[in-house]
Amino acid sequence: MDVALRWMTLYPPRGSDRKPLKVTDEFLKLKADNAAWVATTRKRLSSLGWFMKCLKEPLARMANKQDGFTGAFFEGRSAGIVALPEKSPHTSIKERVEHVKATGRIADVSEIRNGSVAATAVADGLERDLWLIPIEFRRKQGALREGMREGFTLGQYLMLVDYTSRLVCDGKAAVTAEVESIFTRLGSSAESWGARMLKLSGARLIGRFLSADRDRLREIAQRIGVRHQANVGQIASVGN
Repeated sequence: MDVALRWMTLYPPRGSDRKPLKVTDEFLKLKADNAAWVATTRKRLSSLGWFMKCLKEPLARMANKQDGFTGAFFEGRSAGIVALPEKSPHTSIKERVEHVKATGRIADVSEIRNGSVAATAVADGLERDLWLIPIEFRRKQGALREGMREGFTLGQYLMLVDYTSRLVCDGKAAVTAEVESIFTRLGSSAESWGARMLKLSGARLIGRFLSADRDRLREIAQRIGVRHQANVGQIASVGN
């Protein structure tokens, strides 16, 4: 009953006129007797991610209404503000670039673009002290933090973001040998990546990971409680 009462306090049932309805004891008992609903609701009530979602949605609607925008928050506000992705304020890519600059390792970033074994060695500790999750998964090299993808370096990530930003903003981007090698490593191609970006550019981008194969995507979805994974046969992109 406590779970049902807490949930209905936050999300009261509504009638056809969208006005809140009175929550009766009978209604609460009906909900409380549904074990599956109680389990899902209890998990959501204790989830920080769900709390942030509930906090952001009404604020986004208010801001969009005030500014005359539609779609995901910041979607129409952030396009074309800067010429380079790493110059974008309040973004993770800017944080990553500034971090390597501060640690004097820009040369290392340039050297690790090809994702070779030698490049992976050079990348040691590159994002160890950064508060963001590391791009490269380096547990096999003794790293304590998880990282996003094994064998995918920060240099490659920066190249992929730059390529994608040019593709989305200008409608075209040069597929160099280095960029092609990134897609090969990710099990994708420039064509499928471009099609995926075009599809996502008109949708709400909700995600955490730069890329994942089907098995990895299913593993992530199960861990964060997502039951339906759209386009699971394709490479997924992250909103980071």
